[in-house]
Amino acid sequence: MKLVLIGAPAAGKGTQAARLVEHYGIAHISTGDMLREEVAKGTELGNQAKSIMAAGGLVSDELIIAIVQERIKKDDCAKGFILDGFPRTVVQAEKLEDMVKLDHVVYISAPDEVMLERLTARESCPKCGATYNKLFLPAKVAGVCDKCGEALTQRKDDTVEAGKARIATFHEQSEPLVDFYKKKGILFEVDGTQAIDEITKAIIAGLDK
Repeated sequence: MKLVLIGAPAAGKGTQAARLVEHYGIAHISTGDMLREEVAKGTELGNQAKSIMAAGGLVSDELIIAIVQERIKKDDCAKGFILDGFPRTVVQAEKLEDMVKLDHVVYISAPDEVMLERLTARESCPKCGATYNKLFLPAKVAGVCDKCGEALTQRKDDTVEAGKARIATFHEQSEPLVDFYKKKGILFEVDGTQAIDEITKAIIAGLDK
């Protein structure tokens, strides 16, 4: 099964992708995570992406497409994968069509004010990568990772200012993907304001039809 998850920042794509990966036994490909890894390593790609990401912008199509093209060739993608954070534009979606045939596209939708509130409440573990949200998925002990005990941190692009810029970028560049995939007949929409478990159930029900 080859899937794409679409949604504004903080729609819950990463949370749902992790659950779907476990349910279906397929690979999770997060372009955001891959880019942040490059930034942390200080690679040439990471240095190019660093300032753009901090301002809430999008890195170039060429860079992202090159990363994805190499990633989907790896062995763990043989049974399928979930793309989280790619494609972000119709141009990228057209390029992806040249690489692979998708089975489904899931659009997790929610109002802007919900997204912004969630964005500024997000925390993550720098050691094991676990993610939390102070509003609806808090750590058991405030500021401490449940899994490994490391102190939680907040991403630099999870400020109100950067959050507004990222949401505006989604509407301008990524929202056209909804119509693009609707016309292909492979998109279905899920209400992202529901409880996390309900969103998961809705997605799995849609995929298993």
